[in-house]
Amino acid sequence: MAADPTKPLLRLTPGNQAARPKGRPQPIPRPAKFTAAAQNAAFGPRFRRLEQVLGRDPSGLTLRSDPSALAPERLLVFEVRGAVANFANAIRRVPGLELIDEEELEGDEKDKSPEAYLLVPDVTALQNILSLWKRWVSGQAIGEGFAPWRDVFATLRDIRVWGPGDRVQDGDREILAHEIELMGDEEILPVEIELVFRSSEDMAASNQQGVISEIRAVGGTLVTQCRIPDIAYHALLANLPVAAIRQITERSATGLSGMDPVMHIRPQSIVAPVQVEDASQLQGGLGPLPSEGQPILALLDGVPVSQHPLLRDRMNVDDQFDLEGAAVVAERAHGTAMASLIVHGDRNTNEPPLARRIHCIPLLGAADQFPEDRLIVDLVYQAVVSMRRNDDPSAPSVVIVNLSLGNVRKPFHGRLSPWARLVDRLAHRYGILFCVSAGNHAGSFEIASIPTMAAYEATDQPDRARHTLSALSRLITSRRLLSPSETVNGITVGSANIDAVSAADRRSARGRVDPYHPMIITNPSSGLGPGFANGVKPDILMPGSREHLTMVASGTALAVRPSGPARPHGLKVAAPPREGSSNWEHYTSGTSAAAALASRTAHRIHDALEDTYGQDFLSLPHHQRAALLKALLVHTASWPQDSAELIKSVLGPADAKQFVRQKDNIRRFLGYGVVSPDDAIYCASDRATFWAVGTLAQETRRSVVVPLPACMSGQSLPHSVTATLAWFTPVHPGRQSYRSVKLSLLASSDEIDQFRVQPSKTQPDVNQASKGTVFSRRWLGDKAPALTVDSEIELIIQREPDRGSKIDEQVPFGVAVTVAMPGIIEVYNEARARIAPPIAVPVR
Repeated sequence: MAADPTKPLLRLTPGNQAARPKGRPQPIPRPAKFTAAAQNAAFGPRFRRLEQVLGRDPSGLTLRSDPSALAPERLLVFEVRGAVANFANAIRRVPGLELIDEEELEGDEKDKSPEAYLLVPDVTALQNILSLWKRWVSGQAIGEGFAPWRDVFATLRDIRVWGPGDRVQDGDREILAHEIELMGDEEILPVEIELVFRSSEDMAASNQQGVISEIRAVGGTLVTQCRIPDIAYHALLANLPVAAIRQITERSATGLSGMDPVMHIRPQSIVAPVQVEDASQLQGGLGPLPSEGQPILALLDGVPVSQHPLLRDRMNVDDQFDLEGAAVVAERAHGTAMASLIVHGDRNTNEPPLARRIHCIPLLGAADQFPEDRLIVDLVYQAVVSMRRNDDPSAPSVVIVNLSLGNVRKPFHGRLSPWARLVDRLAHRYGILFCVSAGNHAGSFEIASIPTMAAYEATDQPDRARHTLSALSRLITSRRLLSPSETVNGITVGSANIDAVSAADRRSARGRVDPYHPMIITNPSSGLGPGFANGVKPDILMPGSREHLTMVASGTALAVRPSGPARPHGLKVAAPPREGSSNWEHYTSGTSAAAALASRTAHRIHDALEDTYGQDFLSLPHHQRAALLKALLVHTASWPQDSAELIKSVLGPADAKQFVRQKDNIRRFLGYGVVSPDDAIYCASDRATFWAVGTLAQETRRSVVVPLPACMSGQSLPHSVTATLAWFTPVHPGRQSYRSVKLSLLASSDEIDQFRVQPSKTQPDVNQASKGTVFSRRWLGDKAPALTVDSEIELIIQREPDRGSKIDEQVPFGVAVTVAMPGIIEVYNEARARIAPPIAVPVR
């Protein structure tokens, strides 16, 4: 049944914290080891040279003159077979050694999951490593507390220095080479130079000054710098002449690409312009103005047209970076569109506006781009900190931040970007739910199986959808998430082909073909997962308009590209002024729009809970409210059955025994699925949703007891239980144990069996779903449950042993549970009657 505003979500109180049962520890698989003799033959010469040079030159200056040598203050890469248990702790026993990063490498025929450890040693540390190596090779005891070093030496695949090929990665190199292709040597181009993060401020300052000196030596200038210890980030923005950039693209061992303090050199971050088309005069009512309550949602985006009739008196604009003056009013499309979607939703749906103002901090300036003199990580950091700083917070009540921005030059390929690390840190530090767009790939692609657009348009469904998906499946690696949407603590939002365009307007599309209708699926341009550590990404799909395709070329193969939004397929939003009037609307689409609608949904959930529970809800800590919003936002997401079957049939594998790989391919496109916003906000007569919040200390658990309505007993009808758990984890930058806290959601198999349900097949595999900070499961059945008036399901929220260093803090969580039996209208009332204390039913 449809969601009913008179049936609010039902609150449960978790049980007290109890110790997590101590099970038998899982054995850690040990990688195959090489013999000491083989390792000595392979790596002995490098260590012997190190010993000889240090014997003659204890300072190590001679080694520093050789860019390939193991040298002091140089980033060394230890590549090993598999993971080395407790290595991060063991390096602390070597004075002068810093662990910069742990990275899981791509597997090969020798090892399915090799890892790399990036270390910066000083002279003393190098001497200690050398001593450990000599003892191990000679068969001597390596010393108490140094056992992981024995495993490193025995599984070492390679030891090398961080070189120009690491500093200038392939994708960045291609962009820079393309940028300078037609430029003269003296022309200037901005680049971002990320430094190896050093925990010592003195060492960091010394390294920074050395890099600045080199920038000036090659004819460049420093624009700005940023160092954020919380996320182990230190970077410079510099303007460099083309001659210096050409040297970088050649990965020269001299100049900036050869400097030891440099970690990465990248082109300056840019944002893709929002797609907006087909303007028309404003129509329809504006809705009531918001109340005086403080904003709970912040928009970090472009400068909005704050005096647009749809936005006037509905937002606070905090232009702390002075970008409003640089943004031409007629070009303020991005921030205006996102603000409009958050406040009003898609204007084709005629939804009421939000009841509170939103807080807007512009991050885009001229031409809806990042300012040329700032690093985007610095901008986001300053913007969020300003809202919550202790002395004078600008928006202290904000628990939702919309980030419909992404760096089109930084697709995710396994390593977390500094921007994503920042989002994760700020989410945990302040208790903020970040709704982040997955990113769009608007480039053309070939549908090799069809020669012409006419043939493509004439192809019946589902064959047309199959041809389209088959073409996109060959491009998965090039259509990945855009930074910062690989965030672990945030919610990543993909774009589903959903809009509210009327049938009459739909028929007016010319030269554009809908690739998927009538099925609901990810739009062709939407960024694809998975996320960090193979987690589920995007988390959810929200409407991004029914994206159409237009022809680029035809012949032996058809080349198409996603078309811009328009009245026949788009989301209607406020538009910048034109023709001397501000009363304009136009259409937009994509993942930016989808993220804005996700933020709006989170706001509406908060409003509904506030309406029902008042101060009891508002008095909850930010972290618990934000975690609950996160859980409820994902809670109703589900895979459309026809879309999941299509993806499985196209991407395979065909073998039904390979169901884990099949689900892996489905969740790359769909994540947890398409959200039903109203169902996340209200219950229905035949559906009851419960919620609970709390915290967990190290290795503890809490129970949540969910009442099962007796009216469902004996009914041989479809019914279900859905449970979603969300939390914010502390993070360890540079560590494979980056998500340091893991929570589990456990259900009694006896109680699940009593309710006569089984795990749904249309959801991510349980191991895939457990990689992030939100976990959602659904159980389905159609056999009659055997329930009594006091039947219940006990769910356990459990904190597993912390990964890496133990985290001595309470971790907040939010959980949502829904029981449903379509058509049985007593479900909600019976569930509500068993909640103590009872809640009042809102009058609307």
